[in-house]
Amino acid sequence: MRNRLSSNQYANGILAGDRLLLSRAITLIESRRSDDQALAQEVLANVVAQTASSRSESSIRVGITGVPGVGKSTFIEALGKHLTELGHRLAVLAVDPTSQRSGGSLLGDKTRMETLSMNPDAYIRPSPAGDALGGVAQRTRETILLCEAAGFDIILVETVGVGQSETVVHGMVDFFLLLMLAGAGDELQGMKRGIMELADALTITKADDDNIAHARRAQVDYQNALHLFPPTGTGWFPPVLTCSALTGDGIAAIWQTILEYQQLTTANGYRKQRRQEQQLTWFRSLIQHELNARFYAQAGMRERLETIETKVKAGTLLPVPAVQALLDSSL
Repeated sequence: MRNRLSSNQYANGILAGDRLLLSRAITLIESRRSDDQALAQEVLANVVAQTASSRSESSIRVGITGVPGVGKSTFIEALGKHLTELGHRLAVLAVDPTSQRSGGSLLGDKTRMETLSMNPDAYIRPSPAGDALGGVAQRTRETILLCEAAGFDIILVETVGVGQSETVVHGMVDFFLLLMLAGAGDELQGMKRGIMELADALTITKADDDNIAHARRAQVDYQNALHLFPPTGTGWFPPVLTCSALTGDGIAAIWQTILEYQQLTTANGYRKQRRQEQQLTWFRSLIQHELNARFYAQAGMRERLETIETKVKAGTLLPVPAVQALLDSSL
């Protein structure tokens, strides 16, 4: 068994940019063991105290999502190449609530980013499989802090699953980018609208060869659709862009759009306000998670639940007094 490092050793290594210690610290965050969790929280507190949030404040957190087949991995590779050529250090994190069903999908995503994964200025970390969305989201937030402490100034958070994960990722980033396909079909419209309302920009991918004309038409259609949405209150109107990850066309314009949004929201105070609200949301979700865990962990709770659930199922006890009885006996 290898020697267990102290929180100071982890923190010093992370702040020095040691990738091995960064990965080991993230593994601690992902662990369910209570001693690993305690050490992980010490490491987080240590790095946050030493950086005084300066690295976090100067970083840019970008959420990226898209419909199936949109080419997120290829796009991230192209954007990552562009960013590292500009001198940035990039961390790519994934939130995948579906991994517990599909198993191993994230590692497949990582291998599809072969060029980026070998780039010394990029770091790719899949989220663990087999966990609930809330747990993955909590660890992703903590992983963001560690990556920023390690000197990665741009954090890309990719949603691999579809559905609730988009809302969760939107709640932990500065800029939310939605990737779309030209002519994806009406069957996706219901899902798109809810996500489109979250987006700070839309990008039509695969705008190359014979698909360029389709992409241009889709760009106009989506731009018109966005005008029907209520204003965001930030002074920013989400643009619709096109790009080709294969040729690189449009990639620089997407990054410039993100920078313009960053400058606007920094100047008007919205970026700071958004991050503060995200911290509060995180705090409140942790309270709910901890209360839930402690409630079910009480001695004899499983037996009491089975007894009351039997009565509720039979209709001899209504749900409201059933809940009240459980809470009265446990608080």
